[in-house]
Amino acid sequence: MKKNFFRGAALAAIALAGFSATAQEEEEVSKGIELTGSVDTYFRTNINGRNGSDAVAPGTSFANQDGFALGFVNLIASKQVGKVGFVADLGFGPRGADAVFVSGRGDDAVGSSDLNAAVNQLYVTYAASESVTFTLGNFNTFLGYEVISPTGNFNYSTSYLFSYGPFSHTGLKVDYAIDDNWSVMGAILNSTDFTESNANGKYTFGGQLGYSNDSGSAYLNALYGRQGISNEETFQVDLTTGWDVAENFYLGINASYNTTKDDGEDGSGNAEDAGFYGVALYPQYALSEDFSLGLRTEFFGTLGGDFGTDLGVDDDNESQVFAVTLTGSYTVGGLTLKPELRLDAASENTFEDSDGDFEKSLASFVLGAVYSF
Repeated sequence: MKKNFFRGAALAAIALAGFSATAQEEEEVSKGIELTGSVDTYFRTNINGRNGSDAVAPGTSFANQDGFALGFVNLIASKQVGKVGFVADLGFGPRGADAVFVSGRGDDAVGSSDLNAAVNQLYVTYAASESVTFTLGNFNTFLGYEVISPTGNFNYSTSYLFSYGPFSHTGLKVDYAIDDNWSVMGAILNSTDFTESNANGKYTFGGQLGYSNDSGSAYLNALYGRQGISNEETFQVDLTTGWDVAENFYLGINASYNTTKDDGEDGSGNAEDAGFYGVALYPQYALSEDFSLGLRTEFFGTLGGDFGTDLGVDDDNESQVFAVTLTGSYTVGGLTLKPELRLDAASENTFEDSDGDFEKSLASFVLGAVYSF
């Protein structure tokens, strides 16, 4: 009897130890979920254009409201356990609603703007080996220099190249690290910005060749596939690169060309191509650990066809704009203040001034405040 008692006690101790170890592992796993994000708000006013209810703004995304306005709350939950992981990236507020649509962009889109909230990214990853990683779900685009979250950009307002390029993709991509410096990526995706599901039954193929070292990186990106409701084919090639030129000086470059076949008709009823092209330079200089200055200079143009541009168009249904943005970045703890002067000069009369006349240029000021956690 005594022997059975000690045996039972030993088994109970082992079971209790096993339960405690399991509970500890579950606790460690739950603690492994990382929560990061940001909140941002801003003030904007035109220097030589209309303000108030009739305020005008550059034809780019975000930070276009007059006076004091809201950006968004960005909450990102992520976790990596061994070879598998996930990212759930949510955006609440005007910026999030403008960035992501459930069934594509456009006035008829059924989108998250109805709820003023959006799933910015939602994907799972699997590291098949040290060199190969699979990503399945919705993720921000791999093209371009700028991103949706203001924490990833030096300038608070966004460029034309960012605004006209894709925002996000839903699909499957495979990243392969050739060595410590070179990498390639291939992807099969829904039509650009069709987030929740494949609403038109068409697919896009993406690819990337990358090089990086301690001084910076360069990525050559490409997209090809049928987009939208009709059968038009879109091709885009994009170069994104940035390097530390000196100890306190950084230079980024983005160049892109996009063409879409037979998008709409010209004035004579003939099918014509549409698209855009442009290049932007991003020199940045750190004056101290807390304060930096950055200049974005961009030349951007649209090709023929109705591409949904807010820019004025010439007789060939094309337009160009040259934009210069000077941004200061001052960091105090988790808060970054970004005062910004911006000048947009279009090829045609595009911006309405305070007298109701249309001019080719618009000067504006923005003060952005971004808190990261």
